[in-house]
Amino acid sequence: MDQAGTEQTLASKWDLPFVIFSTLRVAFGTLPWWAKAIVIGLVGSVAVWTAITWLRERGRRVA
Repeated sequence: MDQAGTEQTLASKWDLPFVIFSTLRVAFGTLPWWAKAIVIGLVGSVAVWTAITWLRERGRRVA
């Protein structure tokens, strides 16, 4: 550990998923179901579009 104390080590492999889950729960916990559905739909659409684009580019590089 350095003098300033900025170097940190995670206590377990579950620290990062716990922090992400807790942050999402706090951020979206008070939203109505329709707002949650819109956010999840938008994020899901972007994820699918990114995956399809990546696969297309990968196919072009191979061929």
